[in-house]
Amino acid sequence: MTTAPDTVVWAAVLLAGVGTYAIRASFLFLFERLGDVPTRVETALGMVPAAVLSALVAPAVLAPEGTLAVLGNGRVVAAAVATVVAWYTESILATIVVGLVALVGLGLLGLA
Repeated sequence: MTTAPDTVVWAAVLLAGVGTYAIRASFLFLFERLGDVPTRVETALGMVPAAVLSALVAPAVLAPEGTLAVLGNGRVVAAAVATVVAWYTESILATIVVGLVALVGLGLLGLA
């Protein structure tokens, strides 16, 4: 296997850092020029955390081995229990604790 020289690797890291900074700074300069963030953009940005969390959690729950597994998947049951707790309590700690207890309990019963 051939590896890239150190200078190429560091140049790529530097370029990626500058690019990331430029993208982030562009929003600051754009909204500084526009004045206020438009309400549609603000609404869309408010939905980003839920979308990112869903994108991270859904594959871990629905496809733990890399293929879709809904039936016989204890993670789906534990996630459903955690979802109900989150809905009623609106407590992150309670949701995490109940979800973990459900998953471990199902695992001990041989269902997860």
